[in-house]
Amino acid sequence: MGFRAGAARGGGDMFQFKAQIMDEGAVVRAMKRISYEILEQNRGPEKLILVGIRRRGVPLAEMIAANIARTENAVIPVGQLDITFYRDDITEKKNTEPVVGATRIPADITGMHVVLVDDVIYTGRTARAAIDALIALGRPAAVRLAVLCDRGHRELPIRADYIGKNLPTSQSEMVVVRIPPYDEDICVQLHERVPCGNAPKT
Repeated sequence: MGFRAGAARGGGDMFQFKAQIMDEGAVVRAMKRISYEILEQNRGPEKLILVGIRRRGVPLAEMIAANIARTENAVIPVGQLDITFYRDDITEKKNTEPVVGATRIPADITGMHVVLVDDVIYTGRTARAAIDALIALGRPAAVRLAVLCDRGHRELPIRADYIGKNLPTSQSEMVVVRIPPYDEDICVQLHERVPCGNAPKT
């Protein structure tokens, strides 16, 4: 089965399911490991803020906060950055820059250790826009990046500090992260672009 991408997502091409990369258990384990790595590098939960990049970075940030609450009995502030853009993990459309929209940060980030959380890192342009947005809000002691999947193909010198899974992909593939409240299940799927003329009927 395939689904048609919007005009900004591949010029009318279709994407069809290719493989499931991570099931719910694998996603949960990856996020637990990332939570422990964050605590270890930060030497505990002090002065730590998690900021999810909308949309699916937000529930992932909340998963990390819940993991830390269970292990450290500490409440970690969770904010979000609303960045409207042509998704770097979906489209190859060039000459488009992410645009930062509404942002909700629950605490002053000055002097804090901020961990940006996103579902997929691809070209690095989304992470760069998120960093720019944070710097405009204050001067954090450090900004680090946690992602569930790193699919490669970087266009900027940006890397993730915490990675759930390295996932080599081709430019014709799309990484789809499914997680509530946006989806009914939790998993990571790989979809492949199919030219319109060769697309299967759905």
